Amino acid sequence: MKIGIDFGTSYSAAAARIGDRIEHIRFGGQSQFRTAVFFPTTLPDPADFQLTTAMEGEVADLVRAMKGEQTRAGIAPRSDAQLHADAVRIVRRQWLEQQMRDAAASAADLQDAVFGEEAIERYLEEGTGNLVQSPKSMLGFNLHPRARQTITGIAAHILEHIRLSASQQLGTPVREATLGRPVRFRSSMGDAGGEQALSILREAAAIAGFDAVQFLEEPAAAALHHHAISRQRQTTLVVDIGGGTSDIALAEIGGDAAPRVHRAWGMPGGGTDVDLALSLAHFMPLFGKGVTRTPVHHFVEAATVQDMPRQRDFHRRDFRDVEDPYGTRLQALQQDGGTTRLYRGVEDMKVRLSRHDEAGHVLDYIDPALQVRTTRGDLETASARFLGQLGALLDEVRGDLPRPPDSLFLTGGMSGAPYVQAAARARFPEARVVLGDPSLGVVSGLAEHARN
Repeated sequence: MKIGIDFGTSYSAAAARIGDRIEHIRFGGQSQFRTAVFFPTTLPDPADFQLTTAMEGEVADLVRAMKGEQTRAGIAPRSDAQLHADAVRIVRRQWLEQQMRDAAASAADLQDAVFGEEAIERYLEEGTGNLVQSPKSMLGFNLHPRARQTITGIAAHILEHIRLSASQQLGTPVREATLGRPVRFRSSMGDAGGEQALSILREAAAIAGFDAVQFLEEPAAAALHHHAISRQRQTTLVVDIGGGTSDIALAEIGGDAAPRVHRAWGMPGGGTDVDLALSLAHFMPLFGKGVTRTPVHHFVEAATVQDMPRQRDFHRRDFRDVEDPYGTRLQALQQDGGTTRLYRGVEDMKVRLSRHDEAGHVLDYIDPALQVRTTRGDLETASARFLGQLGALLDEVRGDLPRPPDSLFLTGGMSGAPYVQAAARARFPEARVVLGDPSLGVVSGLAEHARN
């Protein structure tokens, strides 16, 4: 059995073509789940090493032993600083090895990984362990070998969760899949980042138990879905705006003839960029942004929950010297899943402002009296940079087309936002607008492709 998988930045989904219908895989009763995983075990991080009093005694003993060896061997003595550095390295290595043994002893906990919204709830309840959100957003960046191995393992856990859920629901082993991919991955390495992302996904899929995987650009998958529900032959421009990337494809669909995807465009930007801008503009000033001398990048670290290194850096910052109330608030934000709670508030506010004129969020986990109030105008201002980038991409597409398309097919999590729809309509006023399923349009097309 072969399925389609939409491994998304914000949400993931899977589906299979069964006869003449698409069957969506259910995860906890839902047709998609947040791309987040919680591991109860806290894995060792070499950067957490700190010398304790006992360790300092071990270092002193090692220095004395090394001095004695130098004397007995009659070799040129090294300085006390060199001997001390070598001794610290030995103690640090022994500490890390012990941490790895402790983690291995509780390796069964890794089999108890929790996914989706439940992963976030467990993390907030327990206050320990590892929560990883949106691993897809890190696939194309320059990764240290250890970080790459970690990200590959996390992606493998998520893909295995999908494969096993599909196998159980469909009543047959699932061993093959068509995975969606953006036209352009978010990357710090250009095209090489995209190749790395695909390599990581292939490796993760193999670990997850898939014997074979194919990749299909996400807007092309959405075009297949549009084709399946269209009777009349037409040219369509698929505009797929997701959490991390925005993709566009020109296709000929509908009728009895096979669909044809002519060309695709893409950019590494999406809903998470709007989240970050909204957070920096309306949440982070409550923590001292623009008021204190705290560097702006510290607030970016706090707001970017998808970036594990940045989150780690933020939680290691010392804000005790920042003037009150901001220093106290920043320290509270470092505790007990504070950044995760704040990000959920930002996301929720963005969604509500797409439907209502005002929205608020109470930060009672920081201070009972602290809250944020924003308007739809605030959201549009925060979205300006992303909309500028999207508008430039749409302008490029319009310039590349010999004639306007018959229809615009809008899909992806951000496609329901009025300002996104307005940007697309403004560039293609002649086209008929079709609003696809924002959550399942891509995965339905991937399932169509998987049956071939």
